[in-house]
Amino acid sequence: MTAEPPMNADHCGFAAPVSSLPVDACDRSDAGGVLWLTGLPGAGKSTLADALADLLRRRGLQAKVLDGDRLRAGLNRDLGFSERDRFENVRRIAEVASLFADAGFIAIVAAISPRAAMRDDARRIVGAGFREVHVAASLEVCEARDPKGLYRKARRGELREFTGVSSPYEAPRAADLVLETGSRSLADCVNALLDFALRQFGRVGDSQPVVRETETG
Repeated sequence: MTAEPPMNADHCGFAAPVSSLPVDACDRSDAGGVLWLTGLPGAGKSTLADALADLLRRRGLQAKVLDGDRLRAGLNRDLGFSERDRFENVRRIAEVASLFADAGFIAIVAAISPRAAMRDDARRIVGAGFREVHVAASLEVCEARDPKGLYRKARRGELREFTGVSSPYEAPRAADLVLETGSRSLADCVNALLDFALRQFGRVGDSQPVVRETETG
């Protein structure tokens, strides 16, 4: 039996990440870039992206989350889940992320982007500022979480082309950062991601962790 994974605050007993440092109100103009978070459904991509963006903003950095699910409900609502549409979905996200990076933002993409070729296309679109982050959790762990009940629907045959069940996921072979969300706590993963983001796109003195674990009771 798979133990409950630690990533989701509801499962791990931790509150949302809390910054232990004051907000830097200064307007900063650091170089932009794209952090592309890829992983199975339920691996923790959106949770990490939102937490990271909040902490970056608290340090005066411009950050924008581009969440795959949210974009499919708006910009990409005309797309389905065929192979061709999935490639187009990733291409559009990459184009938008590139625009934010060019404007000096740290764009944090949270998208399954299941094929290596899709992520390669995104890297070509973004260019030198692209960083691939593998949010790694086993299928068993992700299915045990199943926060939206999608795995259950997929197992019942109600969802076609669902990544991890009826459609493959190609894990990165050489990601710039790997976060093992099935075995590490939420706070630990956010700290690692924050440290990486600041080293890549922040300033030299910014790279200390600022997240603490808070017991909920």
